[in-house]
Amino acid sequence: MCQTTLLCHHKYPPQRPFADYKKGSFQTVNPVKGREIIQNVIEQKRDILRQKKLHLVKDLQETKTRVQEKVREKVGEVIERENIFTIPNFLTVGRGLLSPYLGYVIIQSDYKLAMVLLITAGITDLLDGQIARRWPQQASKFGSFIDPMADKLLIGSLVISMGYCDLLPIWLSGMILFRDAFLIGAGFVIRYISLPPPRTFTRYFDATHVTAQLEPTFISKVNTVVQLLTIGISLGAPIWMYADHPVLHGLWYITGATTVAAALSYILKKDTYKILKKPH
Repeated sequence: MCQTTLLCHHKYPPQRPFADYKKGSFQTVNPVKGREIIQNVIEQKRDILRQKKLHLVKDLQETKTRVQEKVREKVGEVIERENIFTIPNFLTVGRGLLSPYLGYVIIQSDYKLAMVLLITAGITDLLDGQIARRWPQQASKFGSFIDPMADKLLIGSLVISMGYCDLLPIWLSGMILFRDAFLIGAGFVIRYISLPPPRTFTRYFDATHVTAQLEPTFISKVNTVVQLLTIGISLGAPIWMYADHPVLHGLWYITGATTVAAALSYILKKDTYKILKKPH
């Protein structure tokens, strides 16, 4: 062999087979083990995606629940706010405004005019109830509160003025006034309890924001009729001259008894009012 060939082999040694490099310098990869590694990686990715999916579904459900709660609150707010400008409510307010003037007319001893005004007030009381029952769109929960309040104002004005003019005994006037004052005070308390926070002055006296509905008892309705009947008959006594009639005196005692029974019914009965929206 020539010197040139030896030098070439020394400078450039012959290449080793690729299999020798694999056995020496590189680790041979097992195909089965490689598939397991790839499978584990895929499973890890799947687990990550599955966890992300669960978190996403949970977030969507929580968001949906929050939206539904807000919608329910808004709907509840809309339900609470009702139209108060109805014919029965106008009649009721008119009756309430007429009451002080009716009391003034009685004090002035104009009993005939007072009788006409009392009959007018009674007709408005009948009309507002009939309209509200026949046309449901004219009924309102606000009316369930102001109607008895207007009745109390009317009866209070009559009782005070007639007691002043000796057309009613003082003891009966006091009982009627005490009962009405008790019911009015209870109405203010119910309004405060049923009004959701914040209980501001503006929201408390917002007539469109209805929070409770009054349910008068049967004996209370009977007492209201008896009181109006007694007041009407007593007001007619100086006109038709039967002030000392025993039937009139008996009617006073019946009115006193039903007044006490009506007051007790509101105290003892649990369902005399209904809160429309519970405080949160």
